[in-house]
Amino acid sequence: MLWNKSFYKHLQLPLHTRINKSPKNIKFMNAQVKTILLTVLTLSVFTIAIVELTGISSHSLYNKFGIGNPPSHGTDPDERSKRTQEINKMPKTEIAFEQDHFDFGKVKLDTKVRHAFKFINIGENPLMIADAQASCGCTIPSFSKAPVMPGEHGEITVEFNTAGRLGTNHKSVMVFSNAKRDRVSVSFDAEVVRADGSSAGE
Repeated sequence: MLWNKSFYKHLQLPLHTRINKSPKNIKFMNAQVKTILLTVLTLSVFTIAIVELTGISSHSLYNKFGIGNPPSHGTDPDERSKRTQEINKMPKTEIAFEQDHFDFGKVKLDTKVRHAFKFINIGENPLMIADAQASCGCTIPSFSKAPVMPGEHGEITVEFNTAGRLGTNHKSVMVFSNAKRDRVSVSFDAEVVRADGSSAGE
């Protein structure tokens, strides 16, 4: 019975009497808080530095050229139209492709092949690709939405799906940008053959 009274008496003790508030414990907790805050601050500074090292940020694009964050390139026509309108507000620059045509040669049926058309911004203002449209659903172009600064390189990657394309193929991709020549066409040829190497006429 005495044990029970002692037990209940312990349960009725105020909460603050059961917490270790020793100076050593408080000092340890303060050190942990400082470490967490320092880590968060360091990560924030690092993130800002990475953005600035690109030479241009979404805010500077907005302030200088009157456009917001570049929207992602997708299949939505409205999205592409909006991006094109925003990029058209930017100052003009000049784009030059290393090559505007590529020959894949013979490629096997039911495979996918890729080629990167490389270009350089030879103008004096940032270059941004607004859109890239293929002449065929078998061809998928892709590109970076980031600005290409003067003197820097970029690329348009083209993927060609050979499924159902036996024989000679000539496809093109129209590239839209804020260059003085706001649309430039690149193209490729491919001779699609069967797995055994035979062509359409064999």
